[in-house]
Amino acid sequence: MDPTVKSIVGKLKYGGAASPESIEQFRRLSGINTPDDYIEFLQLSNGAVGTVGKDQHVILWPVESLLERNRAYEVSEYAPRVFIFGSNGGGEAYGFDTRSSMSVVQVPFVGMDLKEVEQLAPSFTDFLIALEQGFHYA
Repeated sequence: MDPTVKSIVGKLKYGGAASPESIEQFRRLSGINTPDDYIEFLQLSNGAVGTVGKDQHVILWPVESLLERNRAYEVSEYAPRVFIFGSNGGGEAYGFDTRSSMSVVQVPFVGMDLKEVEQLAPSFTDFLIALEQGFHYA
């Protein structure tokens, strides 16, 4: 794992690593080609919450709840081919855009629609680094 990302995650509140079994089950049931850097994150931290940088709040969900949360928010109906993995603790969800190269995007929970999807970073690693550096998303 990128040392900068490891440092960023270390500043958040998190439990232990996700079990290899839960990661494998998620990969099998989700049917998405989960990015390697996201899997590395799960191997370090099974979800996390806190403030990154000066004021970027982030909630990254545990692997065991990802599929259920995507079902509960009806993501496949309102923003097909987006797979959400967390939020800013407010009105925005963070996720992977499976229509392209698995870039990280944000989409509002209320009014969720593909027209509202905004590209944030080309990778999960870049997303965390951007949060740390104070990049503010619109």
